[in-house]
Amino acid sequence: MPGAPRGGPAAYLVAAVAGCLVGLVGASFRWCLVRVQELHVSLLSATERLAGPGWLIPVLTTAAGATVACALARRVPLAAGSGIQDVEAVWRGEREPRPLLWLLPAKFVGGVIAMGSGLVLGREGPTVHMGAAIGAEAGRLARMSPRDVTVLHTSLAGAGLAVAFTAPLSGVVFVCEEVAKAVEARVVLLTLIGTATAVGCSELIVGDRPVFRVPATLADPPLALLPAVLLFGAATAVLGVAYSRLIVGFLDLADRATRVGPVARAALIGAVVGLLLGIDPLLAGGGDELSGRLLGGDMPVGSVLAGYFAVRFLAGPLSYSAGTPGGLFAPLLALGALWGALVHGLALPGDGSGAVPFAIVGMAALFAAVVRAPVTGITLVVEMTGTTSLLVPLLAACFAATLTADRMGSPPVYDSLRLRMAKSS
Repeated sequence: MPGAPRGGPAAYLVAAVAGCLVGLVGASFRWCLVRVQELHVSLLSATERLAGPGWLIPVLTTAAGATVACALARRVPLAAGSGIQDVEAVWRGEREPRPLLWLLPAKFVGGVIAMGSGLVLGREGPTVHMGAAIGAEAGRLARMSPRDVTVLHTSLAGAGLAVAFTAPLSGVVFVCEEVAKAVEARVVLLTLIGTATAVGCSELIVGDRPVFRVPATLADPPLALLPAVLLFGAATAVLGVAYSRLIVGFLDLADRATRVGPVARAALIGAVVGLLLGIDPLLAGGGDELSGRLLGGDMPVGSVLAGYFAVRFLAGPLSYSAGTPGGLFAPLLALGALWGALVHGLALPGDGSGAVPFAIVGMAALFAAVVRAPVTGITLVVEMTGTTSLLVPLLAACFAATLTADRMGSPPVYDSLRLRMAKSS
């Protein structure tokens, strides 16, 4: 950690207070998402008992949600998408931190509507972006230097990630590995205090349990399987590179489809996702329920796993191209869990006890391949599952996934999104 912390103690007090607000806002966002998603599930259950074309109801509701969320994002353009690329651009000095006034309500309301309606998006993007905006605004109100405002913007973004997944250590690692790409004493210390207060306050609303519950006794893969784990990580990298390119490709395709307006395009994408919801609710949505079932040991047969995987592989990038608020992490983790379970089923048929560890390793490996932040992926998965027994296979798989993706010449997905954002602004 080079260099000594600079500046007075006021910045740490500001970060602590701002962290409290990030925790309350982020946890409220999570709470609202759960309530809206429960309401949507109830609506889907009711349509199954209706005579006639009941499948039209999820199509219409998801299309309407995508329409409203996209319209909100059009009013506040920076609210569209994940927001993590904007946090990185601010840290690199490519743009100034945006005012809190319109960004926070647009990200909050638009994210609840978009994800609550069933689009395949993650809650962490809006939470990270809202946390960063709160940090920057707190620095401005405290009349801090432009440099400290930027540092608070970055540090409280990590607090937002920590609140999104109840993963405090991941928030700190995310700031250093993915955003700052360096370990600086002042950044680390501000992130530590901001994350601590944020997660502490969020627990008042969402509790402190890990996001996923896994079996108490996991079958730790034997050391002899380490070469297979390395091979699995390399294969996951190929998948991750394809997924990253698909995200950018769908966005480029949306930009070229000038005959259809952005809001109408979002409605069409919402209708497609709504049709998937009508077929099977696990085919769409952020993916937490699907990941929870897999990590709890509820493994479907191989053909069902393959179907979920194929549909969600396309539905995630398609949903992101709708231009609504929403992130990439949660759908990516669900896809990684499906991938790990599917590979285990193909390689070791009949051995159901080992599927959960492979699903966990798949989550981290795919995250590492797409985001190119392997330590963040490992800490995130460990904190979300509450297990440390798989650290060796997690390290090996993420090493192979990151190295292979780099050798394939594919940039990290948020680098690609940041460059797209710079060209369009």
